[in-house]
Amino acid sequence: MDNNDQQPLISHLVELRDRLLKGVLVVLVIALCLLPFSNDLYHFLSEPLLKQLPESSTMIATEVASPFLTPFKLTLSISILLAVPVLLYQLWAFVAPGLYSHEKKLVFPLLFASTILFFLGIIFAYYAVFPLIFAFLTQAAPEGVAVMTDISSYLDFVLKLFFAFGLAFEVPIATVLLIWTQATTVEALKEKRPYIIVGAFVVGMLLTPPDVISQTLLAVPIWLLFEMGLFSARFLPKKQQEI
Repeated sequence: MDNNDQQPLISHLVELRDRLLKGVLVVLVIALCLLPFSNDLYHFLSEPLLKQLPESSTMIATEVASPFLTPFKLTLSISILLAVPVLLYQLWAFVAPGLYSHEKKLVFPLLFASTILFFLGIIFAYYAVFPLIFAFLTQAAPEGVAVMTDISSYLDFVLKLFFAFGLAFEVPIATVLLIWTQATTVEALKEKRPYIIVGAFVVGMLLTPPDVISQTLLAVPIWLLFEMGLFSARFLPKKQQEI
């Protein structure tokens, strides 16, 4: 590789480094702004469980540093989530020069829509699913067992569910991408609709407690989001829909 070939590569690496640093800086600034409210943020996050606990039960910290580290971890996680639009913009600005015009018209709306859907998945999990999950789990405790959840374990559990529901709400994006890349067609996915519905209920069964209500609360949105993806795919350029 001669110097002429190395020069563009080095410039791209420098640009990538600068954009990563900008993203990290935004995360740190948001974290510093939220840090004074870390305990309040954790209390807000724990409300769905606290409302279901018996009056004599509370959350506990089993490690010495947990009362500080757990709210700090939550604050950092929220900072990353709030910085996602900026991070995606930096990613978009880095890859956009290498895209064709018709790709630019599709990729940016998909990035924007995927961000909105991910946040909607988190909101749905917090307000619709958590109350049902924690009501079931606290009532399922054997007689004589006091339900007193560790704050660190609770945070890990909640973050995993947030991530799972956020990904589940990306179904329309995945559907559009499959059709756009010509991996499948709208007609083929329509024929597989019964399997998609069964798969949605299987996912609901795996991610929620073993009761019909909470499973349905996840399975039905996944199915509806799949239908949304099929509908949105109809507006792809004709060139992309032909197979």
